Amino acid sequence: MTNAAEHRVTQRRVLRSEWTKLRSLPSTAWSLLAAVVLIVGFGALYCLVRVTRPPRGAANVAAFDPTAVNLSGVQLAQLAIGVLGVLLITGEYATGSIRTSFAAVPGRPPVLWGKAIAFALATFVLCVPAVFGAFLVGQSILSAEHLDTTLSAPGAARAVLGSAVYLAVVGLLGLGLGALLRNTAGAISALFGLLFGLQIVVGFLPSSWSDHVYKYLPVPAGTAITTVHPDPTALLAPWAGLGVFCLYVAVVLGLAAWRLGRRDA
Repeated sequence: MTNAAEHRVTQRRVLRSEWTKLRSLPSTAWSLLAAVVLIVGFGALYCLVRVTRPPRGAANVAAFDPTAVNLSGVQLAQLAIGVLGVLLITGEYATGSIRTSFAAVPGRPPVLWGKAIAFALATFVLCVPAVFGAFLVGQSILSAEHLDTTLSAPGAARAVLGSAVYLAVVGLLGLGLGALLRNTAGAISALFGLLFGLQIVVGFLPSSWSDHVYKYLPVPAGTAITTVHPDPTALLAPWAGLGVFCLYVAVVLGLAAWRLGRRDA
């Protein structure tokens, strides 16, 4: 007689299933590879440009942030990571395979949590060497004009590691929007709207309002962790900004989980 506990649905087993799905999808490999190429490749390219156009004057040299130049590719990589987060779940809705997942896990929200944990960990583990590689490559290029810095510089290591954390959270934002809207085009549009559209809208507000609102928007809040010395007039403190960004993502994932439990696939 088979022990029922051997076939009981647990979060650990759901996580293992979602990890298998994640690594078996061709889009996962291509999107994550694109993110790595953008992080390292664009960062190196931008460093080469800055070497040909170095800052002049004591004030400009003092204001130059070599770490930000190295990590410039993160701003592009977030698009690949965010879109992949959307596709991880909307692809299942498009093919109808999500019904199989929900049949195996009647509670439904554990499927979302399994996807979130697997994707966030995979993104973080892959992006950590990518951002550190971008930093090292960029510093070797900037050293030609003596514009380089080191990881031991105040805030540098936090900014580099924080970039990997930021990308993982962006991926969760895409996943949450995909689960909430269940439509690839709609979720990607919403993702771009949250990442970029809100900043454009706030830009039309009076400066007395926009200056206060801007720092609490998703991208400015999230990228504070990737900045060595955030300007307090434009950005929140690094960890406070990351907390605000994570709050946005938590709300989206919470709404997605609520909808999963109340509506059919």
